[in-house]
Amino acid sequence: MCSTTDLNTCWNLLKQLFPILDENLDMPVSIDVLGKEEFHHVVDIIRKFNLMEVIHDLIVKNIEKSTLLSQLPLDCRKSIRHFYEVGLKHNENRGTESLDEQCSICTLNNSCCSCPQYFSEANGVLREFELLEPLAGQILTCTIYDYIENHIEKTCKDRFDTSFLVPLQKWLEDVVIKWLEKIYSCQYSNKEITKLSKKLINFMYEIYTKVRINQLFGIIIEYPDSIPALQDLKSCLPKTDLRSYLTRKLQKSMETRLLHTGVSTPDILTAYVATIRSMRVLDPSGLLLGVITQPIHQYLRRRDDTVRCVVSSLTEDGPSDLADELIKGEALQTDENTPSDDEEANWENWMPDPVDADPNKPLASNRRTSDIISMLVNVYGSRELFVNEYRTLLADRLLTSLTCDTEKEIRYLELLKLRFGDSQLHYCEVMLKDIVDSKRITQNIKQDLSLDGETDIPISSMILSAQFWPALKEEKCELHPSVNQQMKKYTTCFETLKGNRTLCWKKHLGLVDLDIELPDRTINFYSVSPIHATIILHFQDKSQWNLDELSRIMQVPPTVLRRKIGFWESQYLISQTSPDVFQLIEKSEKDNLDVPREIIIEDESESAMASTQDQREEELQTFWSYVTGMLMNLDSLPLERIHQVLKMFAFQGPTTECSLQELKHFLDRKVREHQLVYSNGFYKLPKVS
Repeated sequence: MCSTTDLNTCWNLLKQLFPILDENLDMPVSIDVLGKEEFHHVVDIIRKFNLMEVIHDLIVKNIEKSTLLSQLPLDCRKSIRHFYEVGLKHNENRGTESLDEQCSICTLNNSCCSCPQYFSEANGVLREFELLEPLAGQILTCTIYDYIENHIEKTCKDRFDTSFLVPLQKWLEDVVIKWLEKIYSCQYSNKEITKLSKKLINFMYEIYTKVRINQLFGIIIEYPDSIPALQDLKSCLPKTDLRSYLTRKLQKSMETRLLHTGVSTPDILTAYVATIRSMRVLDPSGLLLGVITQPIHQYLRRRDDTVRCVVSSLTEDGPSDLADELIKGEALQTDENTPSDDEEANWENWMPDPVDADPNKPLASNRRTSDIISMLVNVYGSRELFVNEYRTLLADRLLTSLTCDTEKEIRYLELLKLRFGDSQLHYCEVMLKDIVDSKRITQNIKQDLSLDGETDIPISSMILSAQFWPALKEEKCELHPSVNQQMKKYTTCFETLKGNRTLCWKKHLGLVDLDIELPDRTINFYSVSPIHATIILHFQDKSQWNLDELSRIMQVPPTVLRRKIGFWESQYLISQTSPDVFQLIEKSEKDNLDVPREIIIEDESESAMASTQDQREEELQTFWSYVTGMLMNLDSLPLERIHQVLKMFAFQGPTTECSLQELKHFLDRKVREHQLVYSNGFYKLPKVS
């Protein structure tokens, strides 16, 4: 061989002739691949470097490897997987067990156990024959992935009050990665092991994120105890790109577990508030909040009692999420173009919108409108709806309680003014002023009246400004003559005190305290209705009454009167001796003497306000007076024109605006009742013959 031969070129030729030298398992190529001169040149190189023995050993080793692989049983993958599962579990247990404890495999004490040595020797043999990766590589990877997933699910199951990211990563490094280093330490370099470690850490983050996303509905319900879990999820989302998966899973959970008829509206509102607060922690940008709460908004709009439940929660006495929000005293946020104070104060922490954000809707508006009360108002898009509902609830509370705390109501009213504005709640201010003025007027009238006679009945009235209060429930009921006489005295004193003003009594509304003295007992009834008090007063005049006779005197339908008498029957004061004949029980039987001597309120709780449907019908009848006036002056008008005029003149004060569709239904009903004529898209009044 020539001394000027390039050894690198010769070595490349040698590996081309014998690919086995380049870790190729195929047999050497034939002579035809190379020319004769090149072939003889390579043979000279083999002799020069004494490579014949090396090539022979490599060929023999590959034959042995092929022989071993060909003799493997069909279920070898199952056995290999079990081998590494047991080895990984044993490795983790040895880190926590003492030397005196028994090995889970050989049942010997850990100090005498040789299982780790056998495991290392078995892996050493696989490495020696270069069978570790082809035989166990994929199985080992699947085993580790399943082990990590099972450990995460077991560790994090129903535990939302603890952060697990740092402990899980430490467990992965101390248990799994160190165990892999023992297996691959002689085969992989540090760089390859570091790359494998990063891959396993990324897998751990992905599995942990999916586990927390699957538990997200429970995490939201457990807020604020679940804040650590939310913070973990917030840290994982940028590393896993699972935002769309989170959105789909959470919306599905909301639909199946929350948004159905089996869940009450207060419970849905509680979950809705918890969702808003959780999304503030998880995604301050507001993108997830807007997407996830959209189905809740649509469902709440379909529930008739949503507004009433929201307003009740705002002003209830006990602890309430919405009441806490109201106490914060922030104004409603509806203008999306005005920067908020928080954004200006935290400008250094500004973050751009996520890449999946809608470019047509800046997320700055989502950040500002994440205020809970503002979002609930925006569900309906109308403040008036909530103000009118609060006005109705306030009126009901004031009229059904003799001891209403007006100072507390004034405090709530001032907080609501910060949210809805002074003009929206002016009517409520007048209502509370009426209650305060009524107490003062009642004191003045009591000083003028002589109320010490045995037949006199003390009266305390609530004097309401009719135009400022919502519609009251209408029922016909004639009170006992003694009560009517006392009301006339009260009215006379009021007219003397107020000049040209008088009183129109709502006799079916109010509360009555009764002390009933019988030969063998005395019973006190607090806060019964006027109709119940009237019934028992009539039985004071006569101990036995026929149902029709009493119904005619009280001007109450017999069916209603029978139900009201049932209350006194339940208290063993009245009994039915024959069909439609009722008798006062003056002496109770011995078995009934244990009846409680003080009855606080009657079982049935009735509202003093007209139903929502009745109130809306009254408002529509008010609009009808405007419509008839328009048509009398302008002869005929289309629907759109009528609606525009009503918006300018009729939709004022505490009135819910009538939509175009609702107005059309109302006018069509008048057409069916022959009070309107519809022709060629125009409405007009019928001609009077």
